[in-house]
Amino acid sequence: MTGPIEEQPSLWQQSDLLSLVSATPALSPAAQPKQVVARDPSPSNRYPQPRSTPSNLLILDTETTGLEPVSAQCIEVGAVLFHVPSRSVLSQVSFLLPAAANPAEHVNGIAAEVTRLPQPWQAGLQHFLALLAGADAVLAHNAAFDAKWFGLGPLPAIDKPWICSMDDIEWPPERHLRTSPSVRDLALAYGVPVWAAHRALTDCTYLVQVLERCANLEDLLKAAMEPKLLYRANLPYAERHKAKQAGFRWNEPVRGAWSRRLSERQALALAFEVQRVEADSQVA
Repeated sequence: MTGPIEEQPSLWQQSDLLSLVSATPALSPAAQPKQVVARDPSPSNRYPQPRSTPSNLLILDTETTGLEPVSAQCIEVGAVLFHVPSRSVLSQVSFLLPAAANPAEHVNGIAAEVTRLPQPWQAGLQHFLALLAGADAVLAHNAAFDAKWFGLGPLPAIDKPWICSMDDIEWPPERHLRTSPSVRDLALAYGVPVWAAHRALTDCTYLVQVLERCANLEDLLKAAMEPKLLYRANLPYAERHKAKQAGFRWNEPVRGAWSRRLSERQALALAFEVQRVEADSQVA
């Protein structure tokens, strides 16, 4: 489930796979970037946001054999159809997808040979399609990561709006969460017992139990669905910690800069200046 933030890897997020990749070093003063960037890959930029708070959310998570679809595959899908007004689970599904190998077994705990045991994954996929059809929007923790596995192989393309519980939702300050919290930290902040290392449906269950405890969930979702654009932080090297604290990520997706997707309201509320990054453009 995340991007290359400068912190220790955890076994509680899909983004733990990023621990397989070396962190990018901090920018030196002489190498301050002057470029903008290539395309913003965030799913909420690919699909229009809903005009109203969704009634049914499809909360989903994936486990994969690597970081990128070009060299890896989705090995598990978990999903829960959640009714927002009543804070209720309507239906759920989890299924494995057969894999020849799983180099990320030490992260997700799924042996490739287990995925090849006789099991009705096709029926699970049909159940998932039914849940997707009944959803107004899709919610995932690090939606940008999960979204890129759909539309490939047996998994369907998803044309519903996406909401990222890691980056789009502004969790209440009294929960004392850092920017872009892990699923584990989010669960603990809401008093949800963390009882197992993550699998796809386990992480969905944690998110469901967090949302069940949100009295102001509709307000959180409404703010999360504000249109967002990609911004880069305009900060000197010595103050780069401010960008990290505000949830900006180094080198992702803007190469050689701290960047983050923000609504206009969020951008104006920052204590430092930011520069909008034009999508689909790149300056050397």
